[in-house]
Amino acid sequence: MKTKTTFKVRTYECDSYGHVNNAVYLNYLEYGRMDFLNQIGFDYNALLEDGYFIFVSHVDIYYKSSAHFNDELTIESYTTKLGAVSGTIHQTIANQNGDICAEADVTWCCVKKDTTRPSKVPEKYIVEGLKPHVD
Repeated sequence: MKTKTTFKVRTYECDSYGHVNNAVYLNYLEYGRMDFLNQIGFDYNALLEDGYFIFVSHVDIYYKSSAHFNDELTIESYTTKLGAVSGTIHQTIANQNGDICAEADVTWCCVKKDTTRPSKVPEKYIVEGLKPHVD
């Protein structure tokens, strides 16, 4: 399942060159992933209450074009891999003209709170939208 999240660039996210600072894209990706989880019906709060965390373990990001103040950006997110304890979400950030600003593969891992060790994702959290997207 692919989801889309749209928002506008704020002034404080831009650097002295007038474009979005590279580090800010990581915040955008996180915002998009949390919205992705909400849209697919993944109950993140219940996962926390059950004693688990989701940690980002790896990010591959490619910067393709600049975003600027007041640009409307859309983050498209979908799962490309799902294993027993981890998965990968592919995300693209595009501006209102459809130009890709950044593209990333974000790998996450399920961790048990009390041990902080990787743990199998409880079956009740494997919602349909978390399974790899197939075109």
